[in-house]
Amino acid sequence: MIRKIKVFLVEDEVIIRSGVKKSINWEQEGYEFVGEASDGELAYPMILKEKPDILITDIRMPFMDGLELSRLVKKELPDIKILILSGYDEFEYAKKAIKIGVTEYLLKPISAAKLTEVLNAVAETIRQENEEKNLLETYFAEMRENTERDKMRLFEKLLMGDLSMGEILEAGERFGMNLGASCYKIVLFKILANLENHVYAEQMVDACSSVEQAASMMEGVYVFQRGVEGWAFLLTAQDEKSMEESAKILYQNLKQAMKNYTQLEYFGGIGSTVPRIRSLKQSFREADRAFAARFVEETNQIISQKEFEKSQMEEGLKMQGVVQIGKSREMLQKFLSNGTREEVKAFSDAYISRIEEENIRSTMVRQYVVIDVCIVILSFCERISSANRLQEEAEELQKMMQKIHSLSEIKKYVVRLLNEAIELRDAESGRRYSDLIAAAKKEIENHYMTEEISLNTVAISVGMSPSYFSSIFSKEAGKTFVEYLTEVRIEKAKEFLMCSSMKTSEIGYEVGYKDPHYFSYIFKKVQGCSPKETEREERNKR
Repeated sequence: MIRKIKVFLVEDEVIIRSGVKKSINWEQEGYEFVGEASDGELAYPMILKEKPDILITDIRMPFMDGLELSRLVKKELPDIKILILSGYDEFEYAKKAIKIGVTEYLLKPISAAKLTEVLNAVAETIRQENEEKNLLETYFAEMRENTERDKMRLFEKLLMGDLSMGEILEAGERFGMNLGASCYKIVLFKILANLENHVYAEQMVDACSSVEQAASMMEGVYVFQRGVEGWAFLLTAQDEKSMEESAKILYQNLKQAMKNYTQLEYFGGIGSTVPRIRSLKQSFREADRAFAARFVEETNQIISQKEFEKSQMEEGLKMQGVVQIGKSREMLQKFLSNGTREEVKAFSDAYISRIEEENIRSTMVRQYVVIDVCIVILSFCERISSANRLQEEAEELQKMMQKIHSLSEIKKYVVRLLNEAIELRDAESGRRYSDLIAAAKKEIENHYMTEEISLNTVAISVGMSPSYFSSIFSKEAGKTFVEYLTEVRIEKAKEFLMCSSMKTSEIGYEVGYKDPHYFSYIFKKVQGCSPKETEREERNKR
């Protein structure tokens, strides 16, 4: 059924209140009478609870008059429409009512026909406003999804360096970015958490929002979502001193943003400052190299490539004890779980660089390193039920021992093993994504008829952050979340049109569109014709 317009009445005179209440057949006229009170003081908490669409109130009442009540209610419920009834035809009252935002100022006595006429006019205004609101919400939801995709494409183009300065500036303007500066820097950032764990899902949603807010509030800092890779922050400044200060503040803001999410970890990589935006790739490479250190360094920090290299030089893996070897295995396992194929080389360099040169000269050490890497990778693949392709490595390992004589050969072998393992892992992840998207579609199927369903609520239901879910959903489903939800609703509406005697407005309500005008608009937008035209066409086919 269509949601009826809710009406609340406040009048201190019992006879008048009873007369207004009984003079109109509220249900027949399309209204729901949700409550009444004798004065503003009693009415106020009841109004906040019921949240009526229309408030009819007398102007002069004990304890709290109609003007004061209207002022307080408007503050809490700005969209409410207020009709004031008064026996006082005085300009000052009307002026105050207008200032408060009262919709209509009506003089007593008023006939039932006149009141109904005014109510119907106000109700139509409410419906139009709801329709416009729904249209805007849908428009902005679609725009947000499209904008993020377009921004990601722009970021990739900036890294490619094949746009002219004029094209860069014009593209930036479309997203509210002033990309004309004297120097630039890239900072990569990611929240490290198991997104399949529902315990962290809600925290992830809040944390993602906090991170984006922390960066976007800074002048000259622009946020680019990178799906599973987190975010890329593009910093712009007029000189290097300002740039370093901006990078420092960003780090502090991000650290503060993550402070309340103790169960989540984060990591960031900082690139060098470059003088031209077409040299941005250099800054990105350095940031990415430092970002890859999240697999071998302590989390909850943002480091530069230089800081990472210094740490490696100072620390070095001595291969002299179980503790060091244990750490080596931990970083390898961590990378297998969260690393990407693009990061394999950088990780391999970082991993092998922890082995001191004098140690690698030892045949025993070389063999141990290769065996250990192979065992860890095979164990990982067995755990994800995809070890078949790598099983041959165990059989060929003995032969490989005789061939590996240098650091570069070890790196080459590790890179190959890691690439194969990650390929298998991603294949398994693809299947898991399919399951998650199937679960999301099921959630939409079960709740498409409610206004509350949204990208955020569905993302939480499958244990993913909204930005990550949006990216995965679009990729797997071939359409945006909003497009898919709309498609489901319209298909359900078509079923109702064919198999029920319900009115068009009632069908719209049943599939999640509370405003019949908005439902008709969306239906026609998707189908190319109105619900009634569709119904006629389908019946003629029979």
